[in-house]
Amino acid sequence: MSTNKSIDFFDRQFRQQPPETVLQLNPFELVILPYLDGKVLDFGCGMGNLAFAAAARGCSVTAFDASPAAIDHITHRATAEGLPVSAHLADLRDHQLVDDYDCIVSIGLLMFFDGPTALRVLDQLQDRVRPGGIAAINLMIEGSTYVDMFDPSSHCLFAPDELELRFAGWEVLHSKLQCFDAPMATLKRFTTIVARKPQKN
Repeated sequence: MSTNKSIDFFDRQFRQQPPETVLQLNPFELVILPYLDGKVLDFGCGMGNLAFAAAARGCSVTAFDASPAAIDHITHRATAEGLPVSAHLADLRDHQLVDDYDCIVSIGLLMFFDGPTALRVLDQLQDRVRPGGIAAINLMIEGSTYVDMFDPSSHCLFAPDELELRFAGWEVLHSKLQCFDAPMATLKRFTTIVARKPQKN
């Protein structure tokens, strides 16, 4: 699998994180968790915090990430805890999903792709949500000035309203823009959306 600066950045970070940090849900995961049910896909799962929290609530979770450290951690933890989390290493820029899911989550991933790739991946994630199911997407948006983790040749920042526009016709259950201070007096701006796919007629 090919790598880039972003994958290397997070793989190093995952290997260096202490266990007590690894197990903490971030603010976006805390918001999204109550919406998850049934068969769940965590696309860009990181260390699997949300995947395990969902599995503990009774979900069956499939998790994909490009970080070998993350997938190793999830695989060992799933075995140790006996939870239904299946982890897979994949290049998420061009990985083709073959199953449909009740809920699909992608937190902090799409901004690491170039614009056309991000939109193509988002389209695929939306397509793989079952009618009546949930998509929960979080990404960094324009106005962010913290860029240390980005590959200069392969990243994008959506406009603040672009993600919600991409879910036109879906029932929006949650939508929020949040700002966070980052190192070197920089700023991270995120938008999060949770939306229900229309039922088929």
